[in-house]
Amino acid sequence: MCGIFCCYNRQGDLASFRPRAIALSKLQRHRGPDWSGCYVSQDTVMVHERLAIVGVDTGAQPLVNDDGSVVLAVNGEIYNHLALRKGLKHSHAFKTHSDCEVIMYLYKEYDPKTMCNMLDGMFSFVLLDTSTTPSRIIAARDPIGITTLYMGYHSSAPDTLFFSSELKSIHEECDTLISFPPGHFYDSQTKSVERYFQPTWWDTDKGTIPHNPVDYTLLRETLETAVRKRLMSEVPYGVLLSGGLDSSLIASIAARETDKLVDEQERLRQERKEALAAGRTPESDAPLASWPRLHSFAIGLPDSPDLIAARKAADFLGTVHHEYTFTLQEGLDAIPEVIYHLETYDVTTVRASTPMYLLSRKIKAMGVKMVLSGEGSDEIFGGYLYFHAAPNAQDFHEECVKRVKNLHTADCLRANKSTMAWGLEARVPFLDKKFLEVAMNIDAQHKMYSKGAHQQVDEDGKPKMEKYILRKAFDCAPDGKAYLPDSILWRQKEQFSDGVGYSWIDSMKDFAASTISDEKFAERASRWSLDTPDTKEAYWIRELFENHFPTEAAAKTAVRWVPKQEWGVSSDPSGRAVSIHESAYKPSANGVSH
Repeated sequence: MCGIFCCYNRQGDLASFRPRAIALSKLQRHRGPDWSGCYVSQDTVMVHERLAIVGVDTGAQPLVNDDGSVVLAVNGEIYNHLALRKGLKHSHAFKTHSDCEVIMYLYKEYDPKTMCNMLDGMFSFVLLDTSTTPSRIIAARDPIGITTLYMGYHSSAPDTLFFSSELKSIHEECDTLISFPPGHFYDSQTKSVERYFQPTWWDTDKGTIPHNPVDYTLLRETLETAVRKRLMSEVPYGVLLSGGLDSSLIASIAARETDKLVDEQERLRQERKEALAAGRTPESDAPLASWPRLHSFAIGLPDSPDLIAARKAADFLGTVHHEYTFTLQEGLDAIPEVIYHLETYDVTTVRASTPMYLLSRKIKAMGVKMVLSGEGSDEIFGGYLYFHAAPNAQDFHEECVKRVKNLHTADCLRANKSTMAWGLEARVPFLDKKFLEVAMNIDAQHKMYSKGAHQQVDEDGKPKMEKYILRKAFDCAPDGKAYLPDSILWRQKEQFSDGVGYSWIDSMKDFAASTISDEKFAERASRWSLDTPDTKEAYWIRELFENHFPTEAAAKTAVRWVPKQEWGVSSDPSGRAVSIHESAYKPSANGVSH
């Protein structure tokens, strides 16, 4: 991923504004430490901060098409770019090996809505067409909001629009700001933001739920395909491994695919060697790079639940495992800069992002630029423990859809900004469009579960716990080789902020209690009428956010999340706050601690 900045339809001397635009974009250079590019037209300045992963030698941006009429800056990856190139109606003079260049030529052949729906990947982009009068700009964000994008303007010049990957680059220039909605595009010709992503499972207003049965083979194979396409890389990659179900499944699939890739690389190298020896031109190059063995990365407080489980998973999978610990003080010290990078005051997100932020720094120091991560599974399958209280399948499904729709405000934001703070890209296979289409259309009745004394088991003695159908899909491999040991495959859900060590959240609460006086807390509503903090921890985090982003316009781009109160669960977002958490750790009849 990268960082993009654009100021569109600015009047006056753009040459004099260029240094300012570069300085604003520089505030997000951590997203793209490899190179910076700037393009200035008659009315627009576009700046790009590049993190080079595909097309490393030739993919510098902004990209300009063959006749100079279209300019493009992209943050993200287009996994189906080769297929899109082959499917173009007309021939075009591609200048790079970048996976993003094809967007310019799709724009030449299709309307923006069709073009965006053709893209398979995670992306935010701004595209400028200088052949029209006035010039036309298209901005878009991927279907779920894995990448970040902000849009804004100042009331003194409302027709001058700013776009940026991060809030920090434009919040001082704009008094109206939005977090650009996922699955939408903006077109300056219509001056409107329009939805392009309209999957079959999206609309719950009609009170209907999907009724598809569970196809375990389809579920497994679609996720495997999602992981496979995300190994597109010319640089070393790895996996984030917490030892929980989601990250461990992604690691397991990635380990299998890496082994296949290494074998394929060796086969193609041998073919190339033989062809050259015989004086022939090799038919193909070696596939994109990988390390000979998959590397995995974990972090936690010493002897935390995640570190212990991650060791088990890594040992089983045979990854080269890297384990890091942090102290409570190191975590607390990092929180102000974590909030600066996150650009939100959501308590849940800050709790989980801090260890992820610390881990990302360690990973980048090893020379790794891309990792796979397990975000999205809990939203898709109702994996958060409060889902056990769902009264019926209708409510369960609607809550899943709501959580997926809002991933861009929480887990996607965390995964993107915690990693990109250090120029590390996180890819999330669970949020693959095809996998979502399969998993979100399964009858929610199959996703529901019970806990504690009401826990049921299947015919194999496995607990019908949270994310049961996902666990069951990987319980038996076609080749007879297990994906994961039972202790990991059937491990109970832990919030990441809990799994790194239960004292982590406790330390945040204790620090806030000692820092925020009762008098200050009592006046919280007069200080913040918008999203008034309801705990001292939330007050502390909101205060830190305001230090970086003092305007109400900036605050309106942040969203706080709490579990569904109508189900009678705690408002504390920690998984431990759900009453069944501890009881579910009691050994079951089959010896698996859930």
